Amino acid sequence: MEFEYLYKNYSSKIFRVCLGYFNDVEKAKDVMQDTFITVFTHMDELTHHENIPGWIYRIASNKCLRQIENEKKKELIKDYGFLRSNEVDPYMEEKTFVKLHQCIADLPELDRLIIGFFLEDLKQEKIAEILGITHSNVRVRIHRIKEVLSKKMKDDE
Repeated sequence: MEFEYLYKNYSSKIFRVCLGYFNDVEKAKDVMQDTFITVFTHMDELTHHENIPGWIYRIASNKCLRQIENEKKKELIKDYGFLRSNEVDPYMEEKTFVKLHQCIADLPELDRLIIGFFLEDLKQEKIAEILGITHSNVRVRIHRIKEVLSKKMKDDE
């Protein structure tokens, strides 16, 4: 597989995953770029080409987690979750989408990650593998997250 193809098809998805960790567009872009640098430098080492998307998602998740750990150690930030403000990102102008984004921001970190991967159309088995939890746990959490988000969206109307 060519790198340009991978970047074209997965960069926006990886960006959204990174944005889920940081809620900072610039930081998400930086980590996404770092992810694809790693993908590019290790392409020749990849032996199982059928799971390239999972491999890329795993690299991105690990890079995000490492970035968070480094920032925590340096005490550069106190809260690395979603910002809880009324600022509207220029890329997310549609009211319903913005409202959903704010509701997702209020979820616990693991639930934000699960629903983020789910919204990226990752299979539940892949989500479980990436996050290191059981498939049944992912399935139950997705169901509960959907209920919570539905309730929050209705309450905000």
